[in-house]
Amino acid sequence: MKNLAKKMLNIMNECSHVLKKGENNFHHYKYATSADVLEKVNASLVKNGICSIAVPELLNIVDVTNSKDNIERLATVKMNVLLIDKDSGETVTITGIGSGQDSGDKAVMKAQTAAIKYAYLLSLAISTGDDPEADQKTDENIKAINRVSKGAYHCYDCNAEINERIRLYSEKQFGRALCIECQRKHKKIA
Repeated sequence: MKNLAKKMLNIMNECSHVLKKGENNFHHYKYATSADVLEKVNASLVKNGICSIAVPELLNIVDVTNSKDNIERLATVKMNVLLIDKDSGETVTITGIGSGQDSGDKAVMKAQTAAIKYAYLLSLAISTGDDPEADQKTDENIKAINRVSKGAYHCYDCNAEINERIRLYSEKQFGRALCIECQRKHKKIA
């Protein structure tokens, strides 16, 4: 697997970071979209002569009740991605697990999208600048305690110091404390 390993190192280097271009306006967070991950990875795979074949396996699909008491489908998919070196024929399989929930017929597709995205993110050590184990509520509470103890408030996005009036306005408008500049950025996105 010497040839494939060398090419995989090139791919890991070329795909070391994916920007978070997606934004969840309801929960107020940014994320790396599956399309952005796949676009970057595919370009590097092709450049390095690696073919990919994705094979999904439905692990589970169940009915669940959402917060509005509506029935939705929750699917969990295992995605095996076979990577083949065009020059040597060497292969390696990477795997990802994903879940998706939907009231229509998209639960399986959402699960597949998550599974392939995380197969690549984890197997190629791609950074998006976040930590899926992070506890945002705890982090926000600690930040709030630190702000109050220091007698100052800071922008949630860029950490610039802001006054209480700006903090109160931005929390009402955006759900978190933002400086004037970050408020402008969020208004442009919306």
